[in-house]
Order: sequence, then structure tokens, then C-alpha cells
Amino acid sequence: MHRHRDLCERAVDPLEIAAGLEAHGVTDRTAARFLHRDVFSLAEEMYARVPRDAETPAGAPPLTTPRARADWLLLTLLPGAVCAAAVTALHLTHGQSRLIAAAVGALAVALALRAALARGPLAATERTNPTATRTSWLIAYALLGDGLLRAAATGGPDTLPTGTADGPWPFTTAPVLALALSCAPAAWCAHLLAVRARRKLSASRGLHEFATSVKPLLLGTFALHLGALTALLTLTTTALDEPAAYPQTLTLGALLLLARLLTTHGFTHAPALVLTATASAEATAVATLFAARLPGCAWLATPVQALIDTWGPAAIPTIACGAGALTLLLHATRTLTRASAHATQDQPW
Repeated sequence: MHRHRDLCERAVDPLEIAAGLEAHGVTDRTAARFLHRDVFSLAEEMYARVPRDAETPAGAPPLTTPRARADWLLLTLLPGAVCAAAVTALHLTHGQSRLIAAAVGALAVALALRAALARGPLAATERTNPTATRTSWLIAYALLGDGLLRAAATGGPDTLPTGTADGPWPFTTAPVLALALSCAPAAWCAHLLAVRARRKLSASRGLHEFATSVKPLLLGTFALHLGALTALLTLTTTALDEPAAYPQTLTLGALLLLARLLTTHGFTHAPALVLTATASAEATAVATLFAARLPGCAWLATPVQALIDTWGPAAIPTIACGAGALTLLLHATRTLTRASAHATQDQPW
């Protein structure tokens, strides 16, 4: 009571105390030491023991839910619009002009994505973004990785990328364009999760009840985003006349969404670790093909070459991103179903 007195005095109901205790690491095992069956039961006694003024209302007011604003609605559409313009410039230019258009387009998309992630439901609570470098690598691999891997497996590449889909080191622009366009659905899914979770937090009478009700919401939101990304990828591959890249694009989109959801709710360690492992796996796969060209090192390329021969270059990013997405999904079902993950969200949307 002495340690958490400030929390108890400003709480409007026991669930707010329970969420605060959970955020401080108090578990049901800790509550059992105080002869309570769970954290919520302990929070109820703490709420009852703290003296309050007679003017304090007995009923708890509903938690405020974030509202959609026009500024972040427009910002989430910006990456897709800028990326579409960059892809159009790639198809309208040739030679050195195409490479310049690719460089300028990549910079413009990066700035647009940074602006989109600065506001709204995808904005992080901290200004620092420890996963920016890993995310940039993963998106760059989606653009160039399969072409580089295929060329390296056959003894190339002999030239730099030309910016075309039929060159010796081809660009695959459809997945990147679909991912850029999916920024808007991702923001809407994150907003939907935040709003519905806040409402369930107001109506719940225990931490277990809240976790049970939020887990289907989290999984449904995740599936909704994958459905939107699938539709966008179908549209972009048809419009650009490129081969469909569903496995690697969907696993990458799932990985980036889960990493961002965890980051926006204050869980930054796991996303940074998983994104680092995923990017490292992709970089290692490419590096082993080049290292195998050294005398006596041909065995280094055996695992990667076996995957390419069996399932094609898409197997590398699909396995790496799929394993990372599954890891973050399991982590999210444990962390984003806590009341403390949503009770402290006061972002100015």
C-alpha cells in the first residue's frame, strides 16, 4: 500500500490499480503471498483501503478512446502515393536517369514513411526508432534481394541493377508498392485495436477477463491486415505485370505490423531483437553465396543453394520473415492482451 499509494489514490476503479500493478511486474503468484487469488482481487482490497473524499464519484468514468484525425489519415496515405509516383518514374525513365529516379524515389518514400509513423496509431511513444535500420534493410531486400540471390547463385551479378524487372539484377517493385500502400490499412487496424481494447478495458472486471476478450480482437486485427495486404499485392502485381510474390511479401508485412504494434505499446526490445535476427539471416544467406567462391569454401553455400534449388530464392525471406512474424505473434498474444498495455495509452491522435 505504501509503495503504490499514489496509484491507489488517483485510481478511479480497481481495474486501473490492477493494470498499474501488472505494469510493475506484480503477478498472481505475488498476489497469492497476500492471500489473494489474483492481481485483480488484490487491487480490489487496495482500492477499498485507500481513503477518499466524499465527493469522489462511486462509478468509474469510461476510459477515453483515441479518435481518428484528418492529419494522420492523410499521412498514412502519403507513403503509398509517393511510392506509386516513384514506381511510375522508374517505368518512364531509362539508363542513368532511371537510377537517379530510383535513388530520389527511395529517399522520398523513406521520408514519407517517417512522417506517417510520427503521428497516429502507428506512432511510437519514444522519439527514437531503434528498428529503422533493420526495417530499411528488409524493405530493400524485398526490392532487390530475390534478384541478387538468383544472380549470385548462378555466378553473377556481372553488372549493377538497371532498375528493370527483366534485367540481370531485377527490381521487384510490386511487393514494395503493396507494402507502402498497406501503411493506411495498418494504421486503421492499429486504431481499431486501440479503440476496441479501451472499450473492453472499461467493461472488464478482471485482468483474465480482459485478456480473454482482447486476444480474439488482436488476432482478428492481424488477419484483417493480412487480407488487405493480399488484396493490395494482387492489385500491384496485376498493374505492374510482375510475378506474384505472396509468401515473402505477406510474411514481411506481418512481421512489420507486429513489430510496430509492439513498439507503439512500449514493447521495443522484442521487435528490435527479432528484426535484427531476420535481417541478419537474409544478409547471411547472400553473403554465404559470395563467400563460397573463395578457394575451399564451396561448402558454405550448400544450405542456401539447396533451398534455392528446391523452393526458389523466395524461400530465404519467407522462412526468415515467417519465423520472425510467428515469434512476434506469440509475444504479442502475451503482452498486448495485458490491461497495462492499453490503460497507459494516451497518444494525441
